[in-house]
Amino acid sequence: MKEAGARTPEIHWAWVILFICFLNLFVNYGIRLGYGVVLPEMIRTIHLTRTQGGDIFNSYLLVYVCLSPFAGHLTDRFGARRVISLFGIVLGVGTLLLGSATGFGQASLFFALVGMGAAAMWTPIMTLVQRWFAVERRGMALGILATGFGLGFAVMGRLHPFIIAHWSWRHCWYLLGIAALTMVVVNAIFLRSKPEDKGLLPWGTRTPDPLEASAPQSAGGCMLPIQSKITRMPTFWLIGASYFLVAGALYVMTTFMVDYARYELDFSYSTASFLATVHGSGQIIGVLIIGFLSDHIGRRMTILLSNLFIAASIGGILLAGAEVSWLFASVAVMGAFYGATFPMYAAACGDYFAKERMGKVIGLFTLFYGSGAIAANRVAGHLRDVSGSFSTPFFLAMLAALAAAFLMYFVRRPER
Repeated sequence: MKEAGARTPEIHWAWVILFICFLNLFVNYGIRLGYGVVLPEMIRTIHLTRTQGGDIFNSYLLVYVCLSPFAGHLTDRFGARRVISLFGIVLGVGTLLLGSATGFGQASLFFALVGMGAAAMWTPIMTLVQRWFAVERRGMALGILATGFGLGFAVMGRLHPFIIAHWSWRHCWYLLGIAALTMVVVNAIFLRSKPEDKGLLPWGTRTPDPLEASAPQSAGGCMLPIQSKITRMPTFWLIGASYFLVAGALYVMTTFMVDYARYELDFSYSTASFLATVHGSGQIIGVLIIGFLSDHIGRRMTILLSNLFIAASIGGILLAGAEVSWLFASVAVMGAFYGATFPMYAAACGDYFAKERMGKVIGLFTLFYGSGAIAANRVAGHLRDVSGSFSTPFFLAMLAALAAAFLMYFVRRPER
């Protein structure tokens, strides 16, 4: 490893890592969040109920949640480069197959395969970026990284209506599948699992951290004793419960937002899809500002405030109805804080838990996130089918976001 005062390349490899991870999130979240944009057309052409629409997404989330802790463990043991590249193949193939689905069963099976590949597109990437950047620079790095999924959602909100108008919703999945397979090659060539692989310190490191230098470096061995130790910490459960609630609140909105505007507010498909672009654009602005802010006021306070704003924006969507300007403004605010939510919870892992176990902790937290999203999709879809309106699901989402903020109030400030 180079000494702290040694000469480093003009462009630190951390920035190459950040850019490649940005592209991975762009493609991955173009697939994941793009589902909500394509869903109204899938409902119309292959005759799905809203409950089935939510359950197709849940097949993705169930596999994703089950595999994410193992993806974190594999990242700690074998390195992010191998894990991300291998799972990327599954992501691309599953997305291509989704374009050929002719009914509920096939769509669920193929989207579950997509979820298997996507298991390496969050935990390993968050772990990788945090290893390449110093502690005091992680909020900035994750804020920049998170623009990838905001931009992915924004682009899909404009791209999918164009593709559907000229071809069909199936071609949306074909295009994204090819993009995912292209990223496999990029990842294999450019990714490096840790700064030491290139003889570097994390970017932003002024002097080697004696606490980190003295920490055990082995990531091998059984992960169950480590998980047992982590899960005995009250902080783990408070943050996890908060993550569960806010993830549920946000997924009610992103899965059904375009469907709500298209069929309940009677907007045209193009106008309804534009909500995704507004939401994604809000994400880009939010993560750039809020990520930097979290380095100054702390991740705990950032998450608490963010959850309060999410609750307020969902309330705004409920009250707006078909009032376009109010609706779009509320969606933009929700997007800004949506974009900050997931990287801030991931960064909290770096604040409260040891660096060499970060992959496992982020993987365990993904269980809370995925469980919240699965419950939200199922409950919201069912309530919409029964009542004919999204008013009740959206109101419950607002309450969940408020509860998520309340729980973060009881999380102690992290110790160095």
